[in-house]
Amino acid sequence: MASLLSLFITFFFFFFTTEAQDTPVYLYKNCSTNTTTTNSAYHLHLRTLLNSLSSNATEFHNSTVAGTSPSDTAYGLFMCRGDVDPAICHQCVVNATHRLQTECSLSNQAIIWYDECTVRYSNRSFFSTVDTRPRLGLLNTANISNQETFMRLLFRTMNSTADAASKSSIGEKKYATMQANISGFQSLYCLAQCTPDLSPSDCRRCLTGVIGDLPWCCQGKQGGRVLYPSCNIRYELYPFYRTTASSPPPQPLLLPPITTPANSEGSSGISAGTIVAIVVPITVAVLLFILGYCFLIKRAKKKRDSVHQGKTASDITNVESLQFDFGTIEAATNNFSADNRLGEGGFGEVFKGTLTSGKEIAVKRLSKSSGQGAEEFKNEVVVVAKLQHRNLARLLGFCLQGEEKILVYEYVANKSLDYILFDPEKQRQLDWSRRYKIIKGIARGILYLHEDSRLRIIHRDLKASNILLDGDMNPKISDFGMARIFGVDQTQGNTSRIVGTYGYMSPEYAMHGEFSVKSDVYSFGVLLMEIISGKKNSSFYQTEGAEDLLSYAWNLWKNGAPLELMDPVLRESHAPNEVMRSIHIGLLCVQEDPADRPTMASIVLMLDSNTVTLPTPKQPAFFVHSGTDSNMQKELQLDQSTTKSITMSVNEMSISEMDPR
Repeated sequence: MASLLSLFITFFFFFFTTEAQDTPVYLYKNCSTNTTTTNSAYHLHLRTLLNSLSSNATEFHNSTVAGTSPSDTAYGLFMCRGDVDPAICHQCVVNATHRLQTECSLSNQAIIWYDECTVRYSNRSFFSTVDTRPRLGLLNTANISNQETFMRLLFRTMNSTADAASKSSIGEKKYATMQANISGFQSLYCLAQCTPDLSPSDCRRCLTGVIGDLPWCCQGKQGGRVLYPSCNIRYELYPFYRTTASSPPPQPLLLPPITTPANSEGSSGISAGTIVAIVVPITVAVLLFILGYCFLIKRAKKKRDSVHQGKTASDITNVESLQFDFGTIEAATNNFSADNRLGEGGFGEVFKGTLTSGKEIAVKRLSKSSGQGAEEFKNEVVVVAKLQHRNLARLLGFCLQGEEKILVYEYVANKSLDYILFDPEKQRQLDWSRRYKIIKGIARGILYLHEDSRLRIIHRDLKASNILLDGDMNPKISDFGMARIFGVDQTQGNTSRIVGTYGYMSPEYAMHGEFSVKSDVYSFGVLLMEIISGKKNSSFYQTEGAEDLLSYAWNLWKNGAPLELMDPVLRESHAPNEVMRSIHIGLLCVQEDPADRPTMASIVLMLDSNTVTLPTPKQPAFFVHSGTDSNMQKELQLDQSTTKSITMSVNEMSISEMDPR
């Protein structure tokens, strides 16, 4: 019975995990500081190379675009994870090459990792060679109880997986998965893969290196992965990979074998038929119990919803005044013309529109994957539209037609904060006094959502592109309440549906789907650092031994030089005490433990008053460790001259341990 329940649990984990992986999940990228110039021979060849890679929907492909000289030649390849469907593989490569073209466009070499694929390019030939730098480590922060025993099992299983992956000849898929039994109800799942252009010996040598980094990355953790350019490994306590006919079959669960004597009646006198007669009814009863329980829960939810609708009936009296005709929206946006497109967020595209009265509006055309019905959608819009604050973008109304769900916002003249903040020329418009005003305005807007509005709203996707700036550079938070409108329950403290932007997500949300007002505080801290530095956290490259903005800020703080974080364009306009205090507050916001982070009420007070004493910040949640660690075993230490850094990060949905709900 225990074995059957274990198999049921495994099936449900596998079903929900694979369903969640239909969209490629971005992990990390590394763009070299050695650059070329726009429209140089190498730059043009690189664009051709990336377009060539994105047009090949195979599991692995390498390509070369030759130049007139060796330095002009571009080399590139992509490798998809061995279990990934060809369609998802193709989409992953398209996403990766597009991101490289926009974010690493002038770098001579770069690599980008997604959960489903790896894409890299260089101005030197790297085919059929083992490259171990740069490297990336990602971990699940949950601990294993019996770490010594678990790590022994992990090394043994991972080495067996590496042996299986490296046996294939050159050109063949070098991918393997394997399972090992931890207990009667828990299993270990391992994956290893090399680029197919490596020889079996080179593949095994590469995998030996990543396995050797496991104590450094993931000692005693429930899940983790180490990625090199030429190979990678991953382990979890749930089946994170797909099993298909084309992928190597995983080693079966190492459960104790069941022996049956030649005589159908064993020493206990119970026949096989009797065992079946006992087990099958029990299994059916368990399934019926689960189905019945789900039915009762669903019926209770319907009752609650009907009561809620009755309570909000009075709120919907003004719904007609908020509803726009679809034809009006089409005319205002010139039939959603590309010329009117302002951008795209996690919930849909945004267009500029002009009504017949001359009033300018911003139109958000929601994606069609919302699980809400028309009435639920109307109810949520009415509630959110009643939230009014000078630092919130005003929701004017909505439009419903067929599957179309459209929100109509006030239009602001200066677009979004990221449009100005991260542009080398436009960012000069934001001197320190304006940036400080923006920081305080954002804080007040979030405080209103958390504590002062008629219902508590947790934003869950606070970032620079969701901060709009009006003609006077006053900040207005947009997309507040979007998770409510889009059909995600904002009142619960845990979710299996992660919405948000990696780099801004708190560790507890990215890893476990646990959100609270402190999740928004974390995102505010990241945003505050970006405003001060003028740099994106998501594309911050190694500076002074740090590979992300928070680590860089923390290193400067520890070394007593926090003002070096400041955007150089602010040097003539900044107030040192305000900048120092803002950096201090930002570091308090991005601490790992949510309990250590201040509330938005405290943050507003800290920003408005210089007399409030600030506590000492702790190390940020996603801190990048340096190339060597004195606590590492001697045989695992690496030559610092050839070592960059390994990112001790959890900002990925793919490694989070998500319970199906």
